[in-house]
Amino acid sequence: MQKKFLPLTLGGLGIGITEFVMMGLLPDIAKDLSISIPKAGYLISAYALGVVIGAPLLIMIAGKYPPKKILLSLMVMFTVFNAFSAFAPSFTTLFIARLLSGLPHGAFFGVGSVVASRIAEKGKAAQAVSLMFMGLTIANIIGVPLGTFIGHNFSWRISFAVVVFVGLVTLLSLKLWLPALEAAKNRDLKSELGFFKKRDAWIIVFMISIGTGGLFTWYSYIAPLMTEVAGFSADNVTYILMLAGVGMMVGNFIGGILADKFSPAKASAALLIVMVVTLTIVHFVSGNQVLALIMTFITGAVAFSLAAPIQMLMIQSAKGSEMLAASASQASFNIGNALGAFFGGLPLAYGFDYTSPAYVGAAMALIGSFFAFWLIRNNRSTPGETVAAEGEEKFVMMH
Repeated sequence: MQKKFLPLTLGGLGIGITEFVMMGLLPDIAKDLSISIPKAGYLISAYALGVVIGAPLLIMIAGKYPPKKILLSLMVMFTVFNAFSAFAPSFTTLFIARLLSGLPHGAFFGVGSVVASRIAEKGKAAQAVSLMFMGLTIANIIGVPLGTFIGHNFSWRISFAVVVFVGLVTLLSLKLWLPALEAAKNRDLKSELGFFKKRDAWIIVFMISIGTGGLFTWYSYIAPLMTEVAGFSADNVTYILMLAGVGMMVGNFIGGILADKFSPAKASAALLIVMVVTLTIVHFVSGNQVLALIMTFITGAVAFSLAAPIQMLMIQSAKGSEMLAASASQASFNIGNALGAFFGGLPLAYGFDYTSPAYVGAAMALIGSFFAFWLIRNNRSTPGETVAAEGEEKFVMMH
């Protein structure tokens, strides 16, 4: 990896740890703060709400500044608010801290995606974006299991201290290694917001919000799926999550290559169809331990292969509004997180077994693919794909 991309990867690592480690820390936090586990679950929702609020809001406020300055400011916010989480004395203060911690998430990935695209070699913009998302996959392989282990055996507060440390390292690397790009000239916020008046913008938002929800119907309930259906012990869940994380890392690179080789829209459509097939297979084979492990790796790979294509699709569809659009895609991804967990839990509430969320996820991925194909069809009669190519060339020229 080139050194100029390392700050973005580190930022993705810190964000990935703080977003996903909470799921493993809920019992420890609930016990320490004398609350129920379902109430502790609101802390996950608080972070997701922060992402949805902060992604477009912070970009609208800070978009006129140079990207490097924006990223530094966002990482300062991220580090400070996670420090508040580590010292929060009550559920209410921790809820507020988690909400605030989520604010810079989408904006960081939004700005970082545009920066990665601009400093990438020609024809490799999506692969450059995938390097930033690699931080999320490393978080799932190493950071989240480590944070969960620390929380179980020492204190959940130390887990957040680890996040703060990653944030400080990211700040240093941003300062030293990230290229300084110029701020957007003649920025017109009203014109940028006009992107959301376009039909394509909302097709992409719905594609991400519903289609990627298929991932979270599976991932939200992977622990009981593996223990109750596949028959693994609870002690093995950490290693199974690491296997899923390795799959995510592999899929992340594959997605970047596919988006560069074909187009982000075509790659997204194809991968969503593959996700439909994959989740359907999960439903049928999870009772076999070997097949369950194989599908854990494959499903993680397929699900996360969408990260770079959908981010590039949003960027390339928003000439003049790239940062705002890219941050909106992260907000949409977190809406998918919430929708996937909610709809995936419905069949469980009605007494179906833990393979049933996979069917719900397959349906959501299928709906997402319809939106992707709709977008491709629209662009056959409009210069959409041409605009996408010109958008990438514009990033290179600006660099």
